[in-house]
Amino acid sequence: MSRPTASADTFIAIADPTRRAILDRLRLGEQSVKHLAEPFSMSLPAISQHLQVLAEAGLVTQRRVGRQRFYRLNPEPLKQVSDWVACYEQFWEEKLDALGHYLEENP
Repeated sequence: MSRPTASADTFIAIADPTRRAILDRLRLGEQSVKHLAEPFSMSLPAISQHLQVLAEAGLVTQRRVGRQRFYRLNPEPLKQVSDWVACYEQFWEEKLDALGHYLEENP
């Protein structure tokens, strides 16, 4: 059985807590860089760098309106991560079941 693959870029992109928080904010819909940056104590250029990493991984798309950039979530690469992680779900269920049985038999 072959497992689905997820791009290493996607894992690198979601490894950073700031980028994960940006993705969480984008679940609410398209937002400007300025609006995305509001809850963070970092500069707009720093937020833009995070957005660049997310864009390179295909997790966000951008559009320009005049001088402003608006970003939107593209969840498809996250589905690939979810599919990859799901391959290990049965493994962990079996391990936890075995642990549960062991603990029941050895109080």
